[in-house]
Amino acid sequence: MKEVFEGSLWEAEIVKGLLQSDGIKCTVYDETMGAVTSPYLTVGGSVKVFVGEDDYVRAHDIVSSR
Repeated sequence: MKEVFEGSLWEAEIVKGLLQSDGIKCTVYDETMGAVTSPYLTVGGSVKVFVGEDDYVRAHDIVSSR
């Protein structure tokens, strides 16, 4: 698994939706910490989105283009 995004919970959920709509399986890591601090603030724990190594380049392109 490779990290493709790091940010707030709500940003990570948007990225997750973008990736999944393109058929890329992904995992949101540390979602609990992000939810505890607040999904609307950038203060507190960050949330990361991971994809499989085979999908990394495609996922990175999707995230970078948004």
